[in-house]
Amino acid sequence: MRSAVILAGGSSLRLGAEKSLLAFDDKPLICWTVEILSQATDEVIIVARDRRHAESLERIIFESNADAGSNPPPKAFFTWDSIPGFGPVAGLEAGMRRARGRLAFATGCDLPFLKLEVIDRLYELADELSDDSVAYEAAVPVQPNGFFEPLHSVYDREKMQIACIRALENGERRIHVPLQELCVNRVPVDQLRPLDPDLLSFFNLNTRKDLETALALWPDHRSKGLLSRTESF
Repeated sequence: MRSAVILAGGSSLRLGAEKSLLAFDDKPLICWTVEILSQATDEVIIVARDRRHAESLERIIFESNADAGSNPPPKAFFTWDSIPGFGPVAGLEAGMRRARGRLAFATGCDLPFLKLEVIDRLYELADELSDDSVAYEAAVPVQPNGFFEPLHSVYDREKMQIACIRALENGERRIHVPLQELCVNRVPVDQLRPLDPDLLSFFNLNTRKDLETALALWPDHRSKGLLSRTESF
């Protein structure tokens, strides 16, 4: 069983708007994210800031599907940060706790160009053995500058939850801290270029300029296959 966890509780201070609700084709970005991940996984966990925020996102996703004439997403489940305002480590802990799959793909709600083929490949890479025949506990893309992409990664759900709990107990907000406890398959992003030549999978929305760029790229992205995949959802 495959799970996916979407962190949707961030404050979006730099962007000045809630990222999950940014409109792409008059539809909130969170809805597109749920749709694409529903095709790659058996369940999608949306992690909100708190109960009220979770109820709001659930209503928005339900209404968006109703407006489109489709059923509510059958694989979407909602929870909220284990420690309010603590950041992504608390969100990951809550999401991993709610999920049921052995492996879970974790992402933010601000990546509009997620690609099924890349996600599938990361699940495969997380399920491999290291050169020392040790089972990997995560597959994490790594940029040429050494920067990890922890919110576009696949984790052993149980091991990541335990690592996040330890980080929270120590007051650690940095997401790389729980990663240090895992046996990580470090995946150079260039290894994923055959599946995503421009590596748009990792393009996220932090500023208004990022949003303008994403909106300009969106029609071409849609024309290359997202529509055909999600219409059947």
